[in-house]
Parts: sequence; structure tokens; C-alpha cells
Amino acid sequence: MTTARLLKLIARTGRVAEPLDRGDYGLQLRDGFVAPRTLRGSVQVRHVDAGSCNGCELELGAAFGPVYDAERIGARLVASPRHADVVAVTGVVTQNMAEPLLNTVDATPHPRVVVSIGDCTRGCGEFVNSYAVAGSVDDIVDVDVHIPGCPPPPGAIIAALRAVTGR
Repeated sequence: MTTARLLKLIARTGRVAEPLDRGDYGLQLRDGFVAPRTLRGSVQVRHVDAGSCNGCELELGAAFGPVYDAERIGARLVASPRHADVVAVTGVVTQNMAEPLLNTVDATPHPRVVVSIGDCTRGCGEFVNSYAVAGSVDDIVDVDVHIPGCPPPPGAIIAALRAVTGR
């Protein structure tokens, strides 16, 4: 196939992705949470793995991958907390990650939103009585949006990001 024919086929086919699932995923928003007006367009997301089993990271990767494509709702992963609007935290907070999590949240400019992803971020899951666990994410930082599930589906992560942007 020539390059010209391939480009015509791409233009004719357009973007192919799953439609946005507008289902109820049981998102838990902090009392009185209102999406900041400055985040109405797009958000930059800084992900922090505070000590998870990587199940939530797989789903987060799928949410930003080509099938669910979180960028179509204006969300983008960034490497620096100084460029972020949203801090997405996965896993229990281990002793070694408590201070880096606090530093990351403190380095994120206001207005910022903290999103906890997965059941481990609330009740510490399987690691509840471990000597290596400092606590749940709620114990360390103030969480604005919690996404339940072990692990939550990519659609739930998209729904949370839509709630943050007010879309």
C-alpha cells in the first residue's frame, strides 16, 4: 500500500475508540467538593505509586492508552508535580513513600485535586497490619475524589477525571 493510499484510508476511517461509558462507578467525592473553575478545560495528572501491587497502574495505563484514550477528555500524564493539576495516588502508603507523597502534593500548585485510585488507598487492603505501611492515603493527605475497586476499571478512572474537569 502506498503512503498516499494509507493516508486517505486514515482520513476516511477517522478516530476509532470506544464510546465514553457514562456508568455509575460509585465515585466518592469529598463533602462539598466542587471542580475548580480553572480545571474546566484540561487537566495534567501526576501519578504517584505509594506502594501498590501494580493492579491499579495497569488500569491507569489502560485509561490513558489508545482504547479508552483519556486525552480525548483533556487529561494528560505529566512527569513533574509542578506541571500537574491532579495528583493520582495508587496503593497503600508505605513508610518509605509517606514523605515523597507529601512532597509531591505540596509541590503541586493550587488549585489541585488529589484522587485516590483503588480500595488499598482507603483501607490498606491486604497490607492493613504490615509493619511497612504508614497508613492509607486519607491518613497522609486530604483526598478529594476516591475511585473504588480492586482494581477499578479504566472507565471509572475516566469518570473521575470527568468529575474533576466538570465535563
